[in-house]
Amino acid sequence: MPVSSAIFIRNQTTLAETNSAAVEQNEGTVILSGSCHILVYIPFHKIILQISLIGWHLCLCHMQYISGFGNECASEDPRCPGALPEGQNNPQVCPYNLYAEQLSGSAFTCPRSSNKRSWLYRILPSVSHKPFESIDQGHVTHNWDEVDPDPNQLRWKPFEIPKASQKKVDFVSGLHTLCGAGDIRSNNGLAIHIFLCNTSMGNRCFYNSDGDFLIVPQKGKLLIYTEFGKMLVQPNEICVIQRGMRFSIDVFEETRGYILEVYGIHFELPDLGPIGANGLANPRDFLIPVAWFEDRQVPGGYIVINKYQGKLFAAKQDVSPFNVVAWHGNYTPYKYNLENFMVINSVAFDHADPSIFTVLTAKSLRPGVAIADFVIFPPRWGVADKTFRPPYYHRNCMSEFMGLIKGHYEAKQGGFLPGGGSLHSTMTPHGPDADCFEKASKAKLAPERIADGTMAFMFESSLSMAVTKWGLKTSNCLDENYYKCWEPLKNHFTVNSRNPIGPN
Repeated sequence: MPVSSAIFIRNQTTLAETNSAAVEQNEGTVILSGSCHILVYIPFHKIILQISLIGWHLCLCHMQYISGFGNECASEDPRCPGALPEGQNNPQVCPYNLYAEQLSGSAFTCPRSSNKRSWLYRILPSVSHKPFESIDQGHVTHNWDEVDPDPNQLRWKPFEIPKASQKKVDFVSGLHTLCGAGDIRSNNGLAIHIFLCNTSMGNRCFYNSDGDFLIVPQKGKLLIYTEFGKMLVQPNEICVIQRGMRFSIDVFEETRGYILEVYGIHFELPDLGPIGANGLANPRDFLIPVAWFEDRQVPGGYIVINKYQGKLFAAKQDVSPFNVVAWHGNYTPYKYNLENFMVINSVAFDHADPSIFTVLTAKSLRPGVAIADFVIFPPRWGVADKTFRPPYYHRNCMSEFMGLIKGHYEAKQGGFLPGGGSLHSTMTPHGPDADCFEKASKAKLAPERIADGTMAFMFESSLSMAVTKWGLKTSNCLDENYYKCWEPLKNHFTVNSRNPIGPN
């Protein structure tokens, strides 16, 4: 079981953590801090297990994960050994007098290979809350008709994060729907959101009745509490919170990222076909949190936010929802480090299709066609002979949204920046800018490293996506001059020479 040793310092409502084995720190160094939490490095041999300093509590814990994608897993908080019932799911009386609750991610009658469910053993069942009431939507929408369609190439400058000194914005209030397609009620479609936040959620949690969230942090670490346990997710990692799972997010600075939401289906690993049994994202590298609970009273003050049919609702309850002492099943949240992706590439000539960079897919009912693919463009070697190596010019029956976590994307060195994005809609032409084309056409083709220090990604969909009013207007981030990057392209047509002399 992968283990990261971690130190937690916690006030009344917030927990912060880090992987202290992964970085060298001086004793007393402040590693992470925020509006309601602070994390200080202290060597393990000097840890005192119970210290109280003006309302702060210090404890030593281990950040643990279970390895494997889609596995049947079981976990119980070590504070309550034997919390998992033996031999059955729903005993008359559960160990420790817990409540048994099933969370289903698929229909009961789905084939075993696609049946998803987990059993949770909790201090109080999740039904213990006041009625849901509608709350302000903010910039979350599923109305794909609020502005007229736009087939142009679209690019956004980095989305601006609100300053904490001006306005406190947490993960939920910082959600902004950029584009999407399909219908929530029929469980068919997707949405792309941007999250821009500067404060932790505190006594608030969120769950999505409409679909799965694939979360891609771009700036700032996310400490995510779920009913299954805790995950630390930082830029160059992703996590998936599946439909119906309650979670709350702590942040430590002004934070930004991307979300791919799919309705009614789940992400899975792509089939490998002729690649064989190994490659791309390996199942063992996906990490699932282990059970962790808090028995915390919040009389009338804990707010559960639900996205249901595209609208937001809130209910109050008296306890923390993260009161699951043990669980077992195959329906869980999980995280993945993009550095673990095993890259496949052409070693002779021409391009392989970008589908070789697919990390996760959400399939449609048509074989080989996805509602959504999550594709990355990681550091790799380029060695193809007699080949224009950057991405080629292209018109696609799929919609392509691209984002940049860090670095400079090879096909557009300027203008496409970390924290921004681009959308090339169905059959809209796109490709390298003029400068990239000229350089790549004249380059000497020696083996070269591509995209070192860079991580770009793509949300690709078979659906034709509509952009929201926020994306086109309110965000004020749309690059009106994007089309100009192709205007300098020259006519190189050599009417009298079929075989012009090139650099090779």
